[in-house]
Amino acid sequence: MPRIKRVILPNYPHHIIQRGHNRQVIFAQNADFKKYIENIQELKNKFGIKVFAYCLMTNHIHLLLQPGEDVSKLPIFMKTLAGRTTRYFNLLEGRSGTLWESRYKSSPVQKDLYLLACCRYIELNPVRAGITTDPATYPWSSYITRMSGDNNEKEWLDLDPMFLSLGETKTQRREKYQTLINENATPEEFKLIRESVRRGQLTGNSRFEDIVEQIIKRRIERRKQGRPFKN
Repeated sequence: MPRIKRVILPNYPHHIIQRGHNRQVIFAQNADFKKYIENIQELKNKFGIKVFAYCLMTNHIHLLLQPGEDVSKLPIFMKTLAGRTTRYFNLLEGRSGTLWESRYKSSPVQKDLYLLACCRYIELNPVRAGITTDPATYPWSSYITRMSGDNNEKEWLDLDPMFLSLGETKTQRREKYQTLINENATPEEFKLIRESVRRGQLTGNSRFEDIVEQIIKRRIERRKQGRPFKN
């Protein structure tokens, strides 16, 4: 069965998930997490990619990335990031071969309705996984970066327009976002975000489908889940 062509939109955020090969552990030590984040910080500037949210789990990563006008920079960014990580671990562990699943999953995100919802979804991954009850205690997501003080070194995360609209000051925006984090997402919202990135579909409503059709000149509609495989 041929692969579904990945949809990449200029100046739109994309929710990305990449897993370790056979769900193997990618990040075992603090240094592993730190190295990956350092690579994100360096490569985002090199390729002109905005980073709105991230979360590194032991065997997979979530990223919310936005390319500029040149959409080819997003897959190049991901290929370079994955390649650096593979070389780092192969050298560290004296191994060879692949580290990641063959293809990362990606979903373009409707800015006005789902951008902040995707940020929340990504930054609450450690809570849903039962690692913590408070995202502020998990050091490997953008939540701490987003909610940190005025330390410029920590403020490398790009601020999306929806986050900026939460208030006129940093304090107001962080307070509003904290309220959003504390609210439980509806099951419908959670399912839409999860299934959209899993199937490579659009994270948005029918209006977003219309907008995307105008951009790429073809219709991307939500596909229903197929029948389960029978032995």
